[in-house]
Amino acid sequence: MVKFAHTIFAMPFAIVGYFLGVLYAGVGFSWKTLLLVILCMVFARNSAMGFNRYIDRFIDARNPRTLQRELPAGLITPGFALIFVIVNAVVFVVLCKMLNTLVFYLSALALSVIFGYSLAKKFTSFCHFILGLALSFAPIGAYLAVTGVFDILPVLFSLLVLFWVSGFDIIYSLQDKDFDVREGLFSIPAWLGLRGALLIAKFAHTITGFLVVFIGFYTDFGIWYVIGAAIFIFLLIYQHLIVKHDDLSRVDAAFFRYNGIAAIVFAVFTVLDLFANLN
Repeated sequence: MVKFAHTIFAMPFAIVGYFLGVLYAGVGFSWKTLLLVILCMVFARNSAMGFNRYIDRFIDARNPRTLQRELPAGLITPGFALIFVIVNAVVFVVLCKMLNTLVFYLSALALSVIFGYSLAKKFTSFCHFILGLALSFAPIGAYLAVTGVFDILPVLFSLLVLFWVSGFDIIYSLQDKDFDVREGLFSIPAWLGLRGALLIAKFAHTITGFLVVFIGFYTDFGIWYVIGAAIFIFLLIYQHLIVKHDDLSRVDAAFFRYNGIAAIVFAVFTVLDLFANLN
């Protein structure tokens, strides 16, 4: 029900947020804080995915693409899934309390957004941007865990994540366009069609690319960041080259493989640049 691969999008940016706090803001490195940040990401993701599967279990049972998921297939009971969500959410809040008071107070907001995404498809076509908002908490949340204060740079990284995730979630949802229309569900493909949805995804990723470049100039990052940014932007462009409105055969590759690689590479090179600037 909860796959490790699903953490590959937000976790790298949480690591970036952590090292922004350590190396950019100058707060001392702490293995304990790093471990708590990682665990917060894991338990938040578990609760979000579990809630999504629990809420959507009847919809998933009617969708041929999702019919074999654990809940509609009967491999996991709804009661177990609900307990799983509650336990993971409680552990997430406890971990936030162990970090600092500000993060603890914001934990309820984080949970409300990540749970809200699972409900959003029932009332707004902009549900993809709610998912983007949920994952965008990763860099700013990790930075707050380290520093306890807000700063513009992690906010810029959060905006980057928001538009990046929203764009590729629109691409992923292309394959459910007909099902969403038939079921009366809200999504940008159901609203604007495949061509229109791809245009919105391209617009979101254009903003993402602009933010990647702007962050580089704003912080005067060096060559390592430039390399990571170039690879990230190339993979953004590439997924739009391989997914067409009349050929959705490579949607999964665009969604999981290339976005996963993009997140890891960009995070690694950004952290390398932070270390290089420190030295």
